[in-house]
Amino acid sequence: MTFFVKYDFNIMCKTFLKEHLNALDISYTLNSTNEISITEELSPEKQNALTEALRKYGIELETNQKSTLVERIKNAVDSMLRDQANTSVKLSAYLADTLHYSYAHLSAVFSENTYTSIENYAILRRVDIVKEYLCNTNLTLTEIAFKLNYSSVAHLSGQFKKTTGLTPSAFQRIMKKKIIHSQTN
Repeated sequence: MTFFVKYDFNIMCKTFLKEHLNALDISYTLNSTNEISITEELSPEKQNALTEALRKYGIELETNQKSTLVERIKNAVDSMLRDQANTSVKLSAYLADTLHYSYAHLSAVFSENTYTSIENYAILRRVDIVKEYLCNTNLTLTEIAFKLNYSSVAHLSGQFKKTTGLTPSAFQRIMKKKIIHSQTN
């Protein structure tokens, strides 16, 4: 028997971090899945214990400000795409307001560290969310386009095809066949 696991990555990460920080008796504020404010001076022993506890799971503590800012930009883009309340706000304005830097600065740091633009990253993430909706919900393309603030279904379909090489309906058919095939084996 095969089971498919559906999970909320943000909840999983926050829970994981809380459990490990609490186990080490570290005072903290969890700002997001990628940003922790430690509210005490960590002894070298506690810092090493935290580093080792997280390293086992492929998690590293990052102190490089530019890398940290890139992660904050990615988190903010993801939050904006998932938060329907921000659908009328331009990405550049949202990021500048949320992260308290000029968009020009954010864009330069992001491009320098990822070799792509924030806009391209946002498009890729938006298409990933479309894929999630296609695989995990019964929403129509029209509903998905509305939910993700696309100007039209044609715009969604065009961006999806340009990014993945498939139309949304072809992607959905392939994924359904894949699921059926794995259930029969």
